[in-house]
Amino acid sequence: MSLLISSQLLQNIHTHGETSYPEEGAGLLLGKMDGDQKQVTQIMALANSREDTARHNRYLLTPQDYLRGEQEAARLGLDVLGVFHSHPDHPNRPSEFDREWAMPWFSYLITSVKSGQAVESRSWLLAEDRSHFNEEQILVSSDQGLVINDFSQRSLRCLYILCVTNMMLKPARQKTRPQVICC
Repeated sequence: MSLLISSQLLQNIHTHGETSYPEEGAGLLLGKMDGDQKQVTQIMALANSREDTARHNRYLLTPQDYLRGEQEAARLGLDVLGVFHSHPDHPNRPSEFDREWAMPWFSYLITSVKSGQAVESRSWLLAEDRSHFNEEQILVSSDQGLVINDFSQRSLRCLYILCVTNMMLKPARQKTRPQVICC
């Protein structure tokens, strides 16, 4: 399973986390499923409804937030694919609290925000038995192509920048040749 998201939407998520700092920011990921890939095409930034004293390390999306998200997704012909939230001054790994409240079919994109600056995002899927999370590969798209961020391989040796055809990204544009850059 992988999560495809544009660099602009990922930047918007980072900005939401920075703006929410020192509290957790959160929202919904909207898009389409294509086989084993989830493609995020919209985000819905939401207010953290957790009580004031707990917002620094907890977020709450209300049933009304989920309903609004489902309605907006249906209006756009999309699905709610998951949740994004920030971890202020904490790693971008799910907490035990996150595990207890997660749903196995959602992606959980978590951004670490250190001293008010978004550092890195990782995505997680809850195992069907709810015992643990598995990391999900994030694919970041841009007008120049596709950057693969596979944070599940911590000993990443090469950064592959695949300049996929502009025909795939924007049908009116001319093709470019694929390139691979290794470090």
